[in-house]
Amino acid sequence: MAKIKVLDLNGQSTGEVELRNDIFDIEPNQDVMFRYVNMQLTNRRQGTASTKTRAEVKGTGKKPFPQKHTGRARQGSLKGPHQRHGGVAFGPKPREWKVKLPKKMKRLALKSALSTRFREGNLIVIEEFKMKEVKTKSYKKVLEALSVNDNKTLLVLPFKNSEYENTKMSGKNIKQSKVIIADNPGNTSQKTNIDGLNVYDIINCQKVIITKETIKKIEEVLGNAN
Repeated sequence: MAKIKVLDLNGQSTGEVELRNDIFDIEPNQDVMFRYVNMQLTNRRQGTASTKTRAEVKGTGKKPFPQKHTGRARQGSLKGPHQRHGGVAFGPKPREWKVKLPKKMKRLALKSALSTRFREGNLIVIEEFKMKEVKTKSYKKVLEALSVNDNKTLLVLPFKNSEYENTKMSGKNIKQSKVIIADNPGNTSQKTNIDGLNVYDIINCQKVIITKETIKKIEEVLGNAN
């Protein structure tokens, strides 16, 4: 198993923790990661763009002038696409953009993204990061202690509780930092404020910070998956 140093919130080493090689140290699959990110970004599209066809625009269907003897090109309607205020030909209509990926591909993409950051030396493990109150200044001090305040960072918290929510809110106003909650045990509500560990957030940052509890959760979910 691979080993990585564990830091406290002051940036001091407190020991080491073992990482599973089949999750944090595999050969990254670039193609699968691309497919995962493409799925994420595509699924963000609302698909609400809409234009009116010649049958939907307001106006008369009466022939504007006689077919012949006017010296002008024949016209059958003022609602055609070539007419001013006419309908749009082949314009966008509301549609569903949703893209799906097999579960095995999603898991491989997550393992590849985590392995990429680990092999680069951009994966940081900390003991814990709970805050009793929302305080951006305290959050900034931790980033400075970890020497990542000049980098684009991602902090991954294991599950939702009041202290982790405080940590997430404390980092909300820091432009270079993003905090996500990976999992919420026992909560089946669809409206819960859970972000979920994902490939886009991992590769869209320079440093990934995870807690020891998050490692257990990741290995529990990805390690037992068939």
